[in-house]
Amino acid sequence: MKNICVFCGSRPGTLPVYREEAIKLGQTLARQKRRLVFGGGRVGLMGALADASLAEGGEVIGVIPESLMAREVAHEKLHRLEVVSDMLSRKQRMIDLSDGFIILPGGLGTLDELFEVLTWQQLGLIDKPVCLLETGNFFRPLLNWLDNAVEHGFMDARHRDHMSRATTPEEALKKLDAGATA
Repeated sequence: MKNICVFCGSRPGTLPVYREEAIKLGQTLARQKRRLVFGGGRVGLMGALADASLAEGGEVIGVIPESLMAREVAHEKLHRLEVVSDMLSRKQRMIDLSDGFIILPGGLGTLDELFEVLTWQQLGLIDKPVCLLETGNFFRPLLNWLDNAVEHGFMDARHRDHMSRATTPEEALKKLDAGATA
């Protein structure tokens, strides 16, 4: 079974499609017998994703820092919830547990996790596929920024291409399986 880490928002976002896509992804992971690794929260897109996977019989592992446990945002119905000391340890553990990454819409934490993985790939520390699951063109400005960084010489195109883009959960998983880019 492939372990798929999903980085996404702890908020639901303003459009219903964000939650709908998180639910579809959770269901698809379970139906394809993929283990979900995520940030361990019960709120926002994270909670919708985990609930959907669990409802379909999927295996779900959450990784959450102690500070968020204290705020009572942890999802407590998971197969396994690992509590770590801090956010940095959380990212490290999720990366270690995962074979690939799917990114849903989110805020600063989601971007932090995405860029940590991309930076580690650039440095040759990991070699695991990453796919943005595009929902309502949410990632278009980010992709434009990355293209601009390449154009202006701040980033090699091959590092920009470490990340693929998909419009459905099934397509995202196929791209991860193939290690595809673009």
